[in-house]
Amino acid sequence: MQARTSALLSAMGRRAYFARDIARGLREPSTWIPETIRQMRTIGVESVPLAVIVAAFLGGVTAFQTRYQLFPGVQLSVVGLIARQSIVLELGPLLTALVLTGRVGARMTAEIGTMRVTEQIDALETLSFDPVAYLALPRVLAGIVMIPALVVVANAAAIVSAWLTLILATDVRTSDFLDGLRLAFTAFQVVYSLIKAVCFGAAISFVCSYEGYVTEAGAEGVGRSTALAVVIASVSILVLDAIVAAVLAPFIQA
Repeated sequence: MQARTSALLSAMGRRAYFARDIARGLREPSTWIPETIRQMRTIGVESVPLAVIVAAFLGGVTAFQTRYQLFPGVQLSVVGLIARQSIVLELGPLLTALVLTGRVGARMTAEIGTMRVTEQIDALETLSFDPVAYLALPRVLAGIVMIPALVVVANAAAIVSAWLTLILATDVRTSDFLDGLRLAFTAFQVVYSLIKAVCFGAAISFVCSYEGYVTEAGAEGVGRSTALAVVIASVSILVLDAIVAAVLAPFIQA
């Protein structure tokens, strides 16, 4: 038991030192700004098709299932309300983050891990070049900025998909759906979704950058680090989702 506790505290300490090094890297803007712009394109722009496809199916299925779970006599505008709340508050940011963990997070870990095993990171250190400021900091900043942007796009795509599914495949009219969208809506519901997205983006980019940075030598080490990063990032997303909901859920209702 003591050995496990010591190992856990040691792992937390190493990650805390890595976070400190990331914060320290902010003092070198010439190092991280150009790379951050490139990572924003890689993480954000190139992930838009995947985010939209996932969100479109998510919105359509959510709306379709909601309509046929209603009891007879219930106002059809409730479908729009439930679809909006489900997508914006929970499913949109959560599923987008989990999907991007596989696409973006695994790529981060594999890239940095490959640089570690091929001694490119050691070469940067030999040249007195801060590898954390060049490799980890741009990915963390890009994740914090672009994943919320992707969540906004995904939420919009899911709501449009829900509307199209309802008017084409059910008896719900556009007016019913729009009435439901407006019902009990507050601006904080969108802010709540973005807060989740920022937390998820930070978790994905930090965890995956760290696991890639500490990769052990060999191709097997890269594969192990990539798998571990995806698992830890996914669990972190679920934990953060629960924490944010527990803290901010009372402020959602109009």
